Amino acid sequence: MLEKFGGVVPPVCTPLTESYEIDVPSLEKLIRFQLDAGVHGVFMLGSTSETAAITDDQRRQVLEIVVKTVGGQVPVLAGVIDFSTAQVLDHMRIAEELGVDGFVSTAPFYIRPSQDEIVEHFRMLHAATSLPIFAYEIPSNVQTSIARATMVAMAREGLIVGMKDSSGNEGNFRNVLLDTRDVAGFAMFTGAELTVDSALLMGADGVVPGLGNVDPAGYVRLFDAVRAGDLDAAREEQERLCRLFEIIWQGANRTGFTASALGGFKTALMLQGVIATNVMGRPMTRLNDEETGRIREILAATGVL
Repeated sequence: MLEKFGGVVPPVCTPLTESYEIDVPSLEKLIRFQLDAGVHGVFMLGSTSETAAITDDQRRQVLEIVVKTVGGQVPVLAGVIDFSTAQVLDHMRIAEELGVDGFVSTAPFYIRPSQDEIVEHFRMLHAATSLPIFAYEIPSNVQTSIARATMVAMAREGLIVGMKDSSGNEGNFRNVLLDTRDVAGFAMFTGAELTVDSALLMGADGVVPGLGNVDPAGYVRLFDAVRAGDLDAAREEQERLCRLFEIIWQGANRTGFTASALGGFKTALMLQGVIATNVMGRPMTRLNDEETGRIREILAATGVL
């Protein structure tokens, strides 16, 4: 799998029923929607999967369903994200038993570890598995940043095989790209949906776009265009995706940003007939009829509906 992993790897949503259970038929359909679009992998149990809002039993259920549905067609990466190393190790053990192909882990949060403690965290994860581990940089949620020097040191030590960057710090992303260029097999993924063309031109290996839930084929076209050197087509596709990304703001005047963004993705998927409801994990509030109507207009204007 991982001589060098790259491409479009959406962080897939977790469809829920009206009673906040995992909507199994919708999740299976969503995975098939991704596979039919030609994605290069799927990332489960990250921020967009609402890992923070579902139970440990539901995390397990999601992985079990997804591994079975994917059936080895593409790699399945599992988010192993929690307060402490001990909890993350438990998640890793379960995910590995279920047959995932690799892990994605943030620094532990709430405790705000030092950089030395972050390295030790990843050292213990690495010692516990033979599967590849990606470091997930998302300081807005974790409250601790994995410093450039720390990321590079972990790459050189072989503790991680790549970085998934959702920091919004494109300068730091580029510097890590430069610093790890000679590290064999190290893969850099951007989580910034609006600048994928630029990141790929910098040398990024792939993208993990939340918006890829809604339009995975668009991100595959964008990736393929950059790889083919067709920069006009890439720019045109990126600009269309920028317009589509406006769905994340439609609930922002009434809900928190996370609920607005995840609600935008889920509402769009519901309107596309991919999932049954736009219910989110509690306490996040689902988007209402007016917000849904605005999202329908954006989907129509960008060719998704």
